[in-house]
Amino acid sequence: MVKYDLIVVGGGAAGFFGAIQAASMKQGLRILILEKTSKLLSKVRVSGGGRCNVTYNCFNYSQLAHHYPRGEKALKSLFKTFAAKEVVEWFQSRGINLKTESDGRMFPVSDRSETIIGCFLSEAEQLRITIEMNSAVTSIIKKGEQLSVTTSTEKKYLATSVLIAMGGHANIGAYQWLVEMGHSLKKPIPSLFTFNDSRKGFTDLMGISVPNATVRITGAKFSEQGPVLITHWGLSGPCVIKLSAWAAEYLHGANYQFTVMVNWIGKTGEEELRATLMSFKGEKGKLKIISNPMFNLPGRLWQRLCTLSEIEDSKIWNELSLRSMNKLIENLIRCPFEIKGKTTFKEEFVTCGGINLMEVDLETMESKIIRNVYFAGEVLDIDGETGGFNFQAAWTTAFIAAKSITKQQ
Repeated sequence: MVKYDLIVVGGGAAGFFGAIQAASMKQGLRILILEKTSKLLSKVRVSGGGRCNVTYNCFNYSQLAHHYPRGEKALKSLFKTFAAKEVVEWFQSRGINLKTESDGRMFPVSDRSETIIGCFLSEAEQLRITIEMNSAVTSIIKKGEQLSVTTSTEKKYLATSVLIAMGGHANIGAYQWLVEMGHSLKKPIPSLFTFNDSRKGFTDLMGISVPNATVRITGAKFSEQGPVLITHWGLSGPCVIKLSAWAAEYLHGANYQFTVMVNWIGKTGEEELRATLMSFKGEKGKLKIISNPMFNLPGRLWQRLCTLSEIEDSKIWNELSLRSMNKLIENLIRCPFEIKGKTTFKEEFVTCGGINLMEVDLETMESKIIRNVYFAGEVLDIDGETGGFNFQAAWTTAFIAAKSITKQQ
């Protein structure tokens, strides 16, 4: 039976980063990464549209932690040791500069996720980390001071320490061997998804984006503001994705059937909007309503909102009735969408749920149930508002785990 100092379960972001950190912190460690599929770093490859949203430009660890619907308290403490600033510095030290976009997301200057993947594979090779693919772990059993790891190929390994960084999975069966180890699981459900409009009333406007809309779930406390994208299936964009993260458990309970109200002009209130429209009516009375978009809205969207408000193509502002104005106000700030279902992209599947944080020592990321077993990344009950926050949690928990592991070796 081959023996390693550290076996890492999962060849994704957290797994690679943990293995690299451990090998860098203590030279000579024998480290093996076991990946259950035939692909390495698959989420890194597809994240951010293939550009890889590495982290978020927020160097205040307390503020950074606010972006996590689950795990905020734990991460607030962990970020004191390793957060966004340290991630940026780590990549810079390896010749990879990151850039910040207007919404705070940080990408490699190359705009290519392959830059990040290449860095990890190169580091692993230089540090002589062994990688085996198509090797799903099926059990970990304590044998004296060692851990016996068995894979789906019936191979067995011995390890002094094991880092579990297997990511999140839609199939709860993927976690069964962790439950058999004695850990409890908060049922994994989807987070970070788009909304499917059952009426398909705006699908012909797909591709239109509004930079600062507000989306609110009716009958609940959940509301977010930001860019909204109209798609052929419904609503997407950073605002919707963020809303899906914070409301993940609520929406799962509602079987993904709910109503949202879209305020296309941000947080402008009804009275303020009415005053603006009345002023425009007085000043621009002879202009055609439908062909003169307001509030910097895209022309086709403005036309659709006017049509829904029963404003005829030939109407000028002077001819706008009180009834049509009221309808226009409603469609501008309370535009309803009946949502039935979600769209989750398989490659970018992010879970709400995972290993119970109460069963993990958050100072070391070590299991409280089996000594020398550690956790990092999305397998934990931690998730962020967007992919970059999830990567940051992966880097942080992997770093803390590696630091703890090397102290024990």
